[in-house]
Amino acid sequence: MLEQFRNKLLYKIRNFKMSMKYKITLSLMAIAVILTISSIISFVEYLKMSNYVSDLISENIKSINEVQKLSEFANDYNLALLAVVGSDDEHAKIPEFHQEDFMKSCETLRENYGSSHLTDSIMYAYSAYMLASQEFSHVRKSTFIDTRTWYFGRLQPMFNKLMADILLLNDSIYKDLYKNSATFERGFYRSIIPGVVAVIVGIGLVFLLLVFLFIYYIDPIYKILDGLNNYRSFNHKYSYTFDGDDQLKELNEGVLELCSENQQLRNRLKRMKQELIAEQNKN
Repeated sequence: MLEQFRNKLLYKIRNFKMSMKYKITLSLMAIAVILTISSIISFVEYLKMSNYVSDLISENIKSINEVQKLSEFANDYNLALLAVVGSDDEHAKIPEFHQEDFMKSCETLRENYGSSHLTDSIMYAYSAYMLASQEFSHVRKSTFIDTRTWYFGRLQPMFNKLMADILLLNDSIYKDLYKNSATFERGFYRSIIPGVVAVIVGIGLVFLLLVFLFIYYIDPIYKILDGLNNYRSFNHKYSYTFDGDDQLKELNEGVLELCSENQQLRNRLKRMKQELIAEQNKN
């Protein structure tokens, strides 16, 4: 039983012939499959790259906002302290610093950006600046130390160091943002490469399909028509044949058979007519 099934299957495989419709459909489906697969690959690659880089850029933007907050906290406090230093009011109080918000922003930067040494530098500069600012109450009570001299000689350099560290972190984040943007651009071009390759391959396959159609179908059809026109107009024998195994060959064989039968019929009628004329001449 199994042997019979195998023999039948082998017989069908050996005698299998693709029809004209099947050949054209298969060629077009091959082009469609290649274009579809490449489009899916391009879309998936672009989506993966876009999500990854978008997350990085989003983190960079968040970090830039946090750095801006640090700068605003420090600058507002320093200006408020400078106003107290320049005031003649002996009872003016030292302004309060948003320490909790400042520390929260530093921790957010440490988690999001991950550059701990830059964040640590800001923390060290911040601690030194705050410790120095706490000296103001003693400086104001002292008769030997001028508050303005103390501010510009001791406190302002520490503030400048703090702002320089904040600016350094900000520049580092901007560099990462630029690098991630460049990565996004490179990833975009890399993701469309499969699509471009698919288009080129698709154009090549379309060209090959056109060559295939011209050689195996269009040219034979024109030759069949030329043979029919020569047969009908000049009574030439239709003798066009070509190699093939599909419906077009069957069509040509049918045309050849019909033309042969018609030629035989014409010759028979011609002989009958000649015989009839000869018989009439005898009588």
